[in-house]
Amino acid sequence: MQHGGRVWVGMTLGFLATALMEPSLCAARGAGRHPAGEAPAPAGADLYRSAIVMDADTGTVLFEKDPHRLNPPASMTKMMLMLIVAERVRDGGMHWDDPITTSAWASKIGGSQVYLKQGEVFPLSEMMQAIAIHSANDAAVAVAEAVAGSSEAFVELMNQRAKELGMHDTVYHSPHGLPPSKGQQADISSAHDMAIVARELVKYPDVMKWSGTKEAPFRNGAMTLTNTNRLVRETGWVDGLKTGYYREAGFNVTATAKRDNLRLIAVVMGAPQKHDCFSEAARLLTKGFGEYKELPAVKKGDVVANDVAVKGGKPHFVRVIAGDNLSVLAKRTEKRDFSVELVLAGDMHAPLSANARVGDIIVKEGDTVVGKVPALAADAVEQQTSLWDRIF
Repeated sequence: MQHGGRVWVGMTLGFLATALMEPSLCAARGAGRHPAGEAPAPAGADLYRSAIVMDADTGTVLFEKDPHRLNPPASMTKMMLMLIVAERVRDGGMHWDDPITTSAWASKIGGSQVYLKQGEVFPLSEMMQAIAIHSANDAAVAVAEAVAGSSEAFVELMNQRAKELGMHDTVYHSPHGLPPSKGQQADISSAHDMAIVARELVKYPDVMKWSGTKEAPFRNGAMTLTNTNRLVRETGWVDGLKTGYYREAGFNVTATAKRDNLRLIAVVMGAPQKHDCFSEAARLLTKGFGEYKELPAVKKGDVVANDVAVKGGKPHFVRVIAGDNLSVLAKRTEKRDFSVELVLAGDMHAPLSANARVGDIIVKEGDTVVGKVPALAADAVEQQTSLWDRIF
């Protein structure tokens, strides 16, 4: 029935999630709502200062312990550098084959490095591999200078991007995350904010490829980049993202993994012991996959209406389909029922191209809106050109 721009679709989707509590990773996917904090705190919560588990798709929090507690992220600071560069490449402002020249300052930065020499040039992609895999500080400074002209100018970009993302706990002072020298300030963030950066980073396949690489050659094989993330090297299922450590910061890791269509992000910060940092991150991810799953509410291409009127059209009606996927995160034992409603932007007029957006598909659970996806015209509709067309 079409009325007032709304088409109620005779379509109710019911799902029963069966109980499945395995100690290992389980297939799952989250793309909806779930109240934070319902998952019980893990037994090892005293082994770190703060932690969070987040659904990468929606930002739904599955578990948290002091998620806004301030802590130096150490080399996890480099995640913001990686994000800014990935966004520049996406937007065409940079390219992975751009030459990056090492400055004198970059060559002397110290800490974890690939021993760049002043004047040495590598493609941006190789510098980024050194950063993502080996946490190379010299490469981070070289890239920051290439993007903004100086480390200081690049830090301004980092803080601006953090503000845009709503990272209220974060203040950057460096592009690399090294402990501050005398007169300098430490980078500060939180588990919550590191998860926000991670949610953005997982959208970039190149970054994920590099951060999920166990080892890679550098300098034409003269050096081997070894991933600082032990979970990437040893588990076979964690595929990113970044580690960080210095004494005051403790051991930190932002870890991510995917099963079926569910990607989870776990951040552990301030662990006194390296082993506990990695083992707790792995346990939190495992717990998330074991307790939550995806319930698909709408699939891209689903027909939600077969006969929506098109004024002046030939034919007079068009099918409407979902323009994207929408799924809801739920506990494995939950039963959820969804209804689908087509809300048109207004009367449709010919001509109409295929895949033209004509409104939204609203998914509800009872009276609660779960989410929405674009509603698209499935087929092109020509404009009537003759009296015969208008009659028939």
